[in-house]
Amino acid sequence: MAKASVQRSARVASRPKTAIIDCDIHNIINGLPDLFPYLSARWRRHAETIGMRGPAALAEGLTYPRNSAFASRADSWPERGRPGSSLELMRHQHLDPLGIEVGVLNCLFPVGPQLDHGWAAALAQAMNDWQVVEWLEKEPRLRASILIPYEYPDLAVHEIRRAARAHHGFVQILFLARTREPLGRPHYWPIYEAASEVGLPVGLHFGLLGGNAVTSCGWPSFYLEEHTGMAQAFQAQVASMVLEGVFERFPQLTVALVEGGFAWAPSLMWRMDQHWKRLGEETPHLRHAPSEYMKKHMALTTQPMEEPANPTHLLDVLDMLKDGPRLMFATDYPHWDFDAPDRAFPSQVPEDVRRQIFASNPRRFYKLDARPSPAQDV
Repeated sequence: MAKASVQRSARVASRPKTAIIDCDIHNIINGLPDLFPYLSARWRRHAETIGMRGPAALAEGLTYPRNSAFASRADSWPERGRPGSSLELMRHQHLDPLGIEVGVLNCLFPVGPQLDHGWAAALAQAMNDWQVVEWLEKEPRLRASILIPYEYPDLAVHEIRRAARAHHGFVQILFLARTREPLGRPHYWPIYEAASEVGLPVGLHFGLLGGNAVTSCGWPSFYLEEHTGMAQAFQAQVASMVLEGVFERFPQLTVALVEGGFAWAPSLMWRMDQHWKRLGEETPHLRHAPSEYMKKHMALTTQPMEEPANPTHLLDVLDMLKDGPRLMFATDYPHWDFDAPDRAFPSQVPEDVRRQIFASNPRRFYKLDARPSPAQDV
């Protein structure tokens, strides 16, 4: 284990024991040949002769910064393969030393935006079967997100139903934040209907070098702008889902906003409520103030942790979210902006608030106590 990892583990071991549910861990294949056991002969030929047709992002290691290939920590490379590809290293470096009770896998392989709809569907099924065999059946602490071809809702619905029946270890349905249309549009409603049917939340995760700019005014020059501006994509998606009436139409649906920050949430609620008071005639389908839908149906993860110069300002934000969308802990392992549980929060955060963020909130959101044990599927 690298020296930095040993030091991280020692720090965590010295803290009082608190249950930790990590809502954002990244696993990845080393290449398309890893999926050959789960692909038909037709799609194996496609993988060998054509391959990916869509934004590559983490699949090809293109995500910035360039000195952190696959957006990963320097100490997270296994002896062979890519960061996030080794369950053994994940156990040794992350699950065991940090005492992770449950970890939610969010595989960022770009299934959703593939341009060939047939390949997107085959890729989603193979990725999900690979997660079951190589991760869920080998490590009882892990849960996973269902990858779907979300730009093709009819195919996505089929995969949601199939994967949810296949293994109890799947706890949410994954989108990446930069979709072709805002997520409140009717195009995506069949997916929300299927999610409600199988009783799983939707997870919306940071990322994708897609066809739309991350800002509302065009493409930025620098990765620093891109990374900072990703919060805009999350806010736009939240506003779309709330104001289009997604939660009125699908009242059982819940959504986790993963790796999009959280300090913006109070001001977005205030802004939407204020405008709704004056412009609500346009949205008669909303029976409640926009903030009420966020509070009831949405959760946010802590990583990337907001770090104001004055730590007490973070306490103010946490207080504002006390009655808002629930906040859930995430590390983003093995990525370069990983948040260690012993260093993510200033010491002034009350212990009861820590317990809620680290365990109580994610346990309720993902209904971990109510779901059958994944071991029953093995």
